[in-house]
Amino acid sequence: MQLWADDKLLVLASRSEARHAILRAAEIPHEVEPADLDEREIERRAAAGDAGEAAALLAQEKALAVASRRPGALVLGADQTLALGSRRFAKPSDRAAAREQLLTLRNRTHELHSAITLARDHNVLFEHRDVARLTMRAFSEEFLDRYLDIAGVGAMASVGAYQLEKAGVQLFENIEGDHFVILGLPLFPLLRFLRERAYLLS
Repeated sequence: MQLWADDKLLVLASRSEARHAILRAAEIPHEVEPADLDEREIERRAAAGDAGEAAALLAQEKALAVASRRPGALVLGADQTLALGSRRFAKPSDRAAAREQLLTLRNRTHELHSAITLARDHNVLFEHRDVARLTMRAFSEEFLDRYLDIAGVGAMASVGAYQLEKAGVQLFENIEGDHFVILGLPLFPLLRFLRERAYLLS
């Protein structure tokens, strides 16, 4: 028996394997259609230093872009930004950039801002954003190089150059915040909205 009560699948406007896995584990049937937008240009439109606003704007733009080409579909846009003080980080372009990011974050506390938007056609139906605070431990450079060997291309797939659900958890000494926010998809607010609108059984 399914918990999803609508006759159409949710559309996830993101390539993120972590978001796909979260929805799959929560028994939310969906398909994936990335928005393929210029994310750096969208980030520049957010207020300087406001990582939460940047994440929210990215999530909204992704949802609306895919919704505009999928009439009648319920589209979920999601994004995540990382801030260390007033400095925002993007996904590293290569191993050297990943190493530099992790050395910058080492032994310091940074924030992950995660945002979601649900849209249909040209209308935003729901938006939510949240933040988690993560403190990296004072790891050695030998550990860092071995971690990057293990992470491989995964270090370039996530902002901050780590995936907490994998070996990246060993970079940290403390985490404050919701696990799903850290993975880039605030799940509980999403589930509440879907139940309220009868997309999920309540």
